[in-house]
Amino acid sequence: MGAQTRGVFIAGTDTEVGKTYVTTALVRALVRSGQRVGVMKPVAAGAQATPEGLRNADALELMKAANVPAPYATVNPFCLSVPTSPHIAARMAGTRIDLAAIQQCYLTLINSPAIDVVAVEGAGGWYAPISETETMADVATTLQLPVLLVVGLRLGCLNHALLTAQAIEASGLQLAGWIANHVQPHFEHAAENVSLLERRLHAPLLESVAFNASAFGSVTALRRLVDASRLW
Repeated sequence: MGAQTRGVFIAGTDTEVGKTYVTTALVRALVRSGQRVGVMKPVAAGAQATPEGLRNADALELMKAANVPAPYATVNPFCLSVPTSPHIAARMAGTRIDLAAIQQCYLTLINSPAIDVVAVEGAGGWYAPISETETMADVATTLQLPVLLVVGLRLGCLNHALLTAQAIEASGLQLAGWIANHVQPHFEHAAENVSLLERRLHAPLLESVAFNASAFGSVTALRRLVDASRLW
């Protein structure tokens, strides 16, 4: 990897497509490869009140997988209680999701001499609104990170995946690879859907994850995931 800390942004074609599952798998693979890994979930809508404050389950999963501790407020600077679109949850909380604050938290991690890699998980889909004028795409472009795309295999995924990939490329960011995640126990013509996306997306398929898989494929698949994200 060298001396420079690197990062990657994990995006999804929609909500509930397995972004946290893929991100934690990536983090664990990096840890096993000897990397010192920091994590971020810049925006999370849906949290529980604890004595320490609001806590989001996905952010806590990422922190558990990482091997470099960081304050919760740095990992998840915008933790919102209501599980709805971030811009609505922020309005209900009387706050505004601030890109500059997210960037500052990221810089705190990326500039730490204790961290080699930072994995950043998005919220919802690529254009999930975070304010009246900004989306998760603005978070990724502000951080200027290569993108891994998680495609939830279900009816409509072809349109969602192709449009999302097109939007990522139009933003000037690198689409480093994609993961096909079976989010339904039985999805007719799943193989044909994956085959079409392999031909049409300008990035490698890194893994096809079975429904309710307890482990993320093979060691080879994890290595492909790490290598494709240009993290070393």
